[in-house]
Amino acid sequence: MESKEITRWQDQTALERFQMIAPLIGEGLDPAKRAELRRQAAQRNGISERTLRRYETAYQKAQFEGLKPVTRIADKIRGPFPGFDKVLDDAIQLKREVPSRSVNQIIYILEAEEAVKPGQLTRPTLQRYLYKAGFGKKQMKKYAEAKGSSSKRFCKPHRMMLVQGDIKYVMKLPLGKNGRKIQCYIASLIDDHSRFILASGVYDHQDADIVEDVYRKAILKWGTFSATYVDNGKQYVSTQLIRTLSRLGIKHKRAKPYAANSKGKVEVYNRLINSYIAECKAQKVKTLEEANRYWDLFVEEYYHDKPHEGIAEYYQSNGVDVPEEGITPRQEFNRDSVPLRFLDAAVVGEAFLHHETRIVDKAGCISFRNRKYETSVSLIGAEVEISYDPMKTETLTVSYPGIPSFTAYPLRIGEFCDPKPEIPASMLPVEPETSRFLAALQRKHDAKKKHNADAISFTAFRKEVSGNV
Repeated sequence: MESKEITRWQDQTALERFQMIAPLIGEGLDPAKRAELRRQAAQRNGISERTLRRYETAYQKAQFEGLKPVTRIADKIRGPFPGFDKVLDDAIQLKREVPSRSVNQIIYILEAEEAVKPGQLTRPTLQRYLYKAGFGKKQMKKYAEAKGSSSKRFCKPHRMMLVQGDIKYVMKLPLGKNGRKIQCYIASLIDDHSRFILASGVYDHQDADIVEDVYRKAILKWGTFSATYVDNGKQYVSTQLIRTLSRLGIKHKRAKPYAANSKGKVEVYNRLINSYIAECKAQKVKTLEEANRYWDLFVEEYYHDKPHEGIAEYYQSNGVDVPEEGITPRQEFNRDSVPLRFLDAAVVGEAFLHHETRIVDKAGCISFRNRKYETSVSLIGAEVEISYDPMKTETLTVSYPGIPSFTAYPLRIGEFCDPKPEIPASMLPVEPETSRFLAALQRKHDAKKKHNADAISFTAFRKEVSGNV
């Protein structure tokens, strides 16, 4: 059959199907009325109501194109009996309705509906044609497994609408005592639309503070974003991180458990890190400073300026032509029409601070991460609030009601003792002129004595009055 004849046949069939369902696709049509019209259309055209529902669904998904029959030319010509293509369509529909249906069950239904004669359609024949059409047992199993996952691909239309984060194991470096090798990690934030790396770094641990560090770097450098999308690792679901992002107006979204496909952009980017690891091994990188320096070079000079297939696929899927040389993450990020939204550095810094409470000991110090920090003797015994940057704990900010906040530094023990600290006047003892306690006792005694005297006088008065009477 010539291609022109095939196209003409598809268009004609689609037109016939559209004429059948035209009365059923009007908006606001009462469900009961639609069901009655469908029953009448089925009787009028000699087809089942199920087939009409299939046509309606196809039209809703792809409009007129969805009504065109699939071109199975070879099957149409070489089918085991005349009209087999229509039988195959019904078999596919039965499989789509209940993917777990076996071939034998489908044949039983087709025979019961008199679509085929008993014995006319054999199991091997139908199984072979279903597999060719993409509805084999293994194919349907994969479909069922994927149905409950977040594997459908997505891409936001503009930068900074969604930012994805992840941590990846990299090489081990001799950073421990006696050259002991320590496992290192790369934490990154990637813009969902442009695949541009907003912030990233190599760290010698994978605690929650490295995640907060890349978020802070990204926001300070590129501004805030609408939402972030991460997995369920403990670093990404910490109360501190969620509270910080909420204070900055950023939505915190999590991927479903075991749904790695939903974070495909980051996973592809992580695979690219493997080439960086190989180069670091060839370079014999020994220190964390070297690892970060070479990682920055890898991102800025290679990754950001390398055409990204994912960006091209996004535009091609939307019918937009892509230059032959492709589009790089840097180009896509910089040419976006949505402006960046920067925040005041002080606001960002405050949002990322951690807050805890401590009791000031008798030496005017507090304990923090196994170190002593000097505060003030005027706060001895007080419960103070400390705020700090988890990546920079050389100083702490101490706050207490009634006094200005101040910076506390780690306690240093020098060669000589420090001068005796001057105790605030408010805490110095005052020489009393008299004992207020004894004076209070005297006042209480005098009041009691007067009360007793009044009682005696009243008794004598009553006796005197009684004698006169």
